[in-house]
Amino acid sequence: MRRINAYKKMFNVEGDLNLKELKTTYRRLVKKWHPDKFQDGDSLKAATEEKSQAIIDGSHFLVSISPETKEADLDSYKTRTTVTGISDFQFEKSVLEVTFMYGAVYEYFGVSPKVFQKMVNTDKLMRFSKRNIFNSYLDRQSKKGMVKAEPVNV
Repeated sequence: MRRINAYKKMFNVEGDLNLKELKTTYRRLVKKWHPDKFQDGDSLKAATEEKSQAIIDGSHFLVSISPETKEADLDSYKTRTTVTGISDFQFEKSVLEVTFMYGAVYEYFGVSPKVFQKMVNTDKLMRFSKRNIFNSYLDRQSKKGMVKAEPVNV
């Protein structure tokens, strides 16, 4: 959640995300922090390169969690979470990363350690995930085009 809040703060977003406003803010920020505005020997060039990369990363992240993006991907997301199985999952700092059998990876934000422990201990992983994870937490697809993996405890 810290990453979400940091990116929202960078883009001055309060409340729901709007793709049109994100795009406008992104262009303004890139224009302000573009590294090409400085000569190669300038001390500010390295700092602007880092800031520019953070702006790009933040834009990609916020677009991936925006309601408009999620709505456009809703049908394929429903298929992923009901038809395919889970091949792997990891948990770190309230972010649950779930890898589906066809290779897509989703991140679920704000998952408590208690919920994760229940997920680890369940004998019906997909059933538990459908009921307690998939539609309960803010999520985004984080990685694409991975090779199919073997299922774990499905």
